[in-house]
Amino acid sequence: MAVAGTVAPLTPATAVGSWTWDIVSAVLIVLVAAGYGWAYHRGRRHEDAVRRSRAVCFDIGVALWIVATMSMVGVYANMLFWVRALQVLLLLLVIPFFLAMGQPVTVLLVGVGPAGRARLERLLRSRLLRLVAHPATTSLAMLGTPWLFYLTPWYVAALQHRAVNTLTQVLFLTIGFGYFYARLQTDPVPRRYSQLLSVLISVVETIGDGLLGIVLWLGPLVAADYYLGLHRTWGPSLRTDQSIGAGVLWILGDVLGLPFLMVLFRALGADERAHAAAVDAELDHVDESAPAQDDASTLWWLNDPQLRERFDKR
Repeated sequence: MAVAGTVAPLTPATAVGSWTWDIVSAVLIVLVAAGYGWAYHRGRRHEDAVRRSRAVCFDIGVALWIVATMSMVGVYANMLFWVRALQVLLLLLVIPFFLAMGQPVTVLLVGVGPAGRARLERLLRSRLLRLVAHPATTSLAMLGTPWLFYLTPWYVAALQHRAVNTLTQVLFLTIGFGYFYARLQTDPVPRRYSQLLSVLISVVETIGDGLLGIVLWLGPLVAADYYLGLHRTWGPSLRTDQSIGAGVLWILGDVLGLPFLMVLFRALGADERAHAAAVDAELDHVDESAPAQDDASTLWWLNDPQLRERFDKR
């Protein structure tokens, strides 16, 4: 882990020119990108192949993954509270959103061939994945993880130990991807849910994120002993640093979440239109299958067999 004496003060110049090498992140990024690229190019011959725009979204997610772990964000994440908050936001919210928008499950289903597709489809139908990929499960994990991270010894452990930090980054990416996979439903999921449920969950999450921001803004300093031990002589004070970080998690998080809400509302509109079309089709089928009757048959007494017979005799 970096110490204050080995890291230059953060300025616009050092923000652009500061990079670090994270071997674990680099290996994971290469494996994920290579696997997606292999399956994507194999599936390009199929009619149900993923559109190029979806692959671009995945590429953006991979590029942001590099930024979050090896750019100035990775260099200064252990020095400044607000930079660590920015890294958490990228790993938990932004990067998984773009990765999920790339439809990686669909890419795999199309690219792995019939045998691999059958195995993946069996996995998608499993009871365990139905529970893990439920919108409520993934949303609880997304909402509760930041609280646990900042308000328990987990935060300091991630600052002090590289292994804990690496596992934390992988966990954030996993939780974030599971969250968007279950909520966006752009990929095949174990069970589809109405997007109205996702919209309602988003309202609750906005309140939860705001409460955490207030706690970090007005509450006691987090990891104060660790930051004091760095003997940093540049940058904001500990209180100002944490206040900026609270704003990053709260305000910037809500701003960056707007594209997600736009996608949700678009999907909700598509679901409503599909439901309306299905209802119309069903009503049309009922009308076509009903026996043709003249206008007089709408009189109620003519629909009764006994009364109709009496009237016919007259």
